[in-house]
Amino acid sequence: MSSTLISNEHATPTPTAGMVDMKLEVVVIPVSDVDRAKRFYGDLGWRLDADFVVGSEFRGIQFTPPGSPCSIQFGTGLTSTVPGSSGGLYLIVSDIEAARAELVGRGVDVSTVFHRAGPGQPPVNGPDPERRSYASFATFSDPDGNGWLLQEINTRLPGRGLSSMDVATLTELLRDAEERHGKYEPTAPKHHWSGWYAAYIVARQRGRTAEEAAKDAALHMKDQVSA
Repeated sequence: MSSTLISNEHATPTPTAGMVDMKLEVVVIPVSDVDRAKRFYGDLGWRLDADFVVGSEFRGIQFTPPGSPCSIQFGTGLTSTVPGSSGGLYLIVSDIEAARAELVGRGVDVSTVFHRAGPGQPPVNGPDPERRSYASFATFSDPDGNGWLLQEINTRLPGRGLSSMDVATLTELLRDAEERHGKYEPTAPKHHWSGWYAAYIVARQRGRTAEEAAKDAALHMKDQVSA
């Protein structure tokens, strides 16, 4: 049998500066008991952004996972989808075992960590032996059965991460880093600002507060100096 080549003739072009940003902001999940779902996601430690009630026909609740630019919504009058029918909702984490342990500590029934040798391959118990990004997983469901997948990523493929940030957001983040670094620099060992900035910005992107990110960056620089 001859092999088949996949043509890239109709591949989606790489976005350019002139294209309009389209950012995934919210995913609606179907639930049968709104208050039960609110308790569940609140117990995960996710931020409650809104709980709007309009008469008896509409109620919209929004939660945002820590460090996530995308939120979830559920409620009454939001969707006609069957409750519990959403699956494959990805939660990206930097440490799969730590993330699983935190969820278990919050009373969530989480699967054991597993990995795949490659896309489409069957699951194997335990994290990826080489701890490669995109290869280690764990799963859990909300009370309705909507399925969540934890995936460990430390190094992203090209075109993701900070490169997807708009100029205004990155500018504000750099100004914030500049201000915090200015307070750190007089008492710090000799270093190049780039390492501190990088550690600070990555920490903020992962949901750390400004104070927490500054501490993380200082610890990073301390490790770099002692290495």
